Amino acid sequence: MTAPVIRAGTDRSNPLVARAAELAPTIAKTARQTVEARRALPQNVALLKEAGLVGVLQPKRCGGHESSHHVHLDVVAEIAQACGSTGWCLGVWHAHSWLIGCFGADAQSDVYAKDRNTIISAVLGPRGKARKVDGGYRLNGFWPFCSGVHHSQWVMLGALVEDDQGNVVDAGILLLPTADVAIQDDWYVAGLTGTGSNSVAAKDAFVPAHRFLPLGALLGGQSPGLPLHDSTLYQSAAVPVLALFIASPAIGMARHALAHFIERLPGRTISYTFDAVQMDNAATHFQVANAATRLDTANLVFHHMIDEVEHYASRREEMPFVRRAKARMDCAWGVKLALESVEAIVYAAGGSALNEWNGVQMAARDVRAVNHHGLLMWETNLEMYGRALLGLAPSSPLI
Repeated sequence: MTAPVIRAGTDRSNPLVARAAELAPTIAKTARQTVEARRALPQNVALLKEAGLVGVLQPKRCGGHESSHHVHLDVVAEIAQACGSTGWCLGVWHAHSWLIGCFGADAQSDVYAKDRNTIISAVLGPRGKARKVDGGYRLNGFWPFCSGVHHSQWVMLGALVEDDQGNVVDAGILLLPTADVAIQDDWYVAGLTGTGSNSVAAKDAFVPAHRFLPLGALLGGQSPGLPLHDSTLYQSAAVPVLALFIASPAIGMARHALAHFIERLPGRTISYTFDAVQMDNAATHFQVANAATRLDTANLVFHHMIDEVEHYASRREEMPFVRRAKARMDCAWGVKLALESVEAIVYAAGGSALNEWNGVQMAARDVRAVNHHGLLMWETNLEMYGRALLGLAPSSPLI
């Protein structure tokens, strides 16, 4: 029996989404192999590039599609339903190509002039230290969680800029070739295992001045790359869309769990009964409806959040502070709903879901890992949004 397709809210009439749906069965066949390799498989990365799916949010002036955040969400969900790790990598690669659109023209040219399918990995948190030197910066540091780095040609790394006395004078994102960093063999984890989110280290790496994006300019909607584009895609409020990019794969992961459970349901009986048929059991109906409703709601929350972000971006207006806080809350709420959806299915699947390679178990591990991302932590976002609603000082600079 073929698993039903769970796609509430997905616009498959879009050619990029349709291409993702066509690729999904091929990528699904290698989901276990991807986890075992601890990184995305080269053949799957090649398929994503050939289909133009790496460039969904890449600037048109750099050979990309410069599409919408709605298309990003639907494309990533399709791939994540096939393989959670590959979908995660695709989502963050979209994030980083969007960020390149915020850099100046010279930096964009550095990245894409030779290859429009260039992949950029990143760790945006300011974990490193940079010091100004003639013509640029010297960068040192250690950055964990650099997803998809083995397939990247460039990395973006967050750092605090210090003066000669060690005083912090700025913060930003520095762009440098992946060859200039050392990739650590340290990605041994219980979720998102196939994402190759290894740590990277830099020692006295030189970064030209034009490859520095000030954090204040990015968060304040003053990035140097904004005047270069005809669309308003890069006018989007930075923190809300960065949260969206890492939240998007959870939709596909949760869809995978639900579809896998429904596919295996015919013929199953309930253990320690007189062979009661699980398909006919009212509890099963409740569990499936519970999971599907939470999943559909998560998808709708994300698309509504995108509508709001694009409303302000299209008018080149700054998104109000409270609305930005709400957008971050929406992302945390959406991945929590996806997790609740999967947990309902894990419970319904019983002991079979304990198998390491059971599709429900694989999805559960990945969705739990998404919920562990610092930008999506439930309690943190609750406090942050609550303070914003009450007019109190923010608990985070990233809003």
